[in-house]
Amino acid sequence: MKKILIIEDDVFLGDVLVQKMVKEGFETTLARDGADGFQKIRLEKPDLILLDIILPNMNGYEILEAKAKDDSIADIPVIVISNSGQPVEINRVLALGVKDYLVKAQFDPEEVMVKVRSQLRKGDMANDIQTDADGNALSKGQDVSLEGKKIMWVEDDKFLNDIISRKLTSTKCVFFHSTNGEESLQMISEKMPDIILLDIILPGMDGFEILKKIKSDKKIKRIPVIMLSNLGQQSNNKKAKSLGAARFLVKATVTLDDILEEIKEVISENRK
Repeated sequence: MKKILIIEDDVFLGDVLVQKMVKEGFETTLARDGADGFQKIRLEKPDLILLDIILPNMNGYEILEAKAKDDSIADIPVIVISNSGQPVEINRVLALGVKDYLVKAQFDPEEVMVKVRSQLRKGDMANDIQTDADGNALSKGQDVSLEGKKIMWVEDDKFLNDIISRKLTSTKCVFFHSTNGEESLQMISEKMPDIILLDIILPGMDGFEILKKIKSDKKIKRIPVIMLSNLGQQSNNKKAKSLGAARFLVKATVTLDDILEEIKEVISENRK
């Protein structure tokens, strides 16, 4: 049974998360105090931590910093659930190795569960990963560096754009962003990115229309496109693939690391 540690001093939210995790079959522990939470990390070594930032006695930043210095717990994945969606906070926690970030004002218990399942599944896959003759892990995108790669992100959600831009910037890639169709098509033609991440729901021209225009333009049609959506309808997936998308990702089911890995894999496949 997977072990989840929740470090959250909000009584209502903490109880809701515990009930949800227990119902899903996880062994769940709740700490309402930062110092107590850190001790539980060291003693229980959970499979995943859900962490608030503002906590009594030891805040979330201090927990992450102390965790990073302890080799026995440094690799335990953390998802932050915070009151703030400020860029400075996002940047700081991502630099400390946080896997994903959720804002309490947008709190949805089911979305939290999707993120939790995704992260735990990813951990299981890492444990089962194949190795080469020298024992090195094999991954489709492992030999791909994003340094210097030009990545175009077409997305009108400001929070999501802020968090992914900071994650991508840490890879030393060249990052471009647009919030609408006409502007994005002009930028793609001028910048010639190595890959495009394209939201479906956009003001004016939607992502499918943009994708059609990309694939009908001889100059840019070979640039791979990853489509993203808030909804996971099979019809959207099929439509994206039929129009030439390399991948279709549902935002609620992927972490930032998942998106990064998909980018690397698509770039790796496209250069063959």
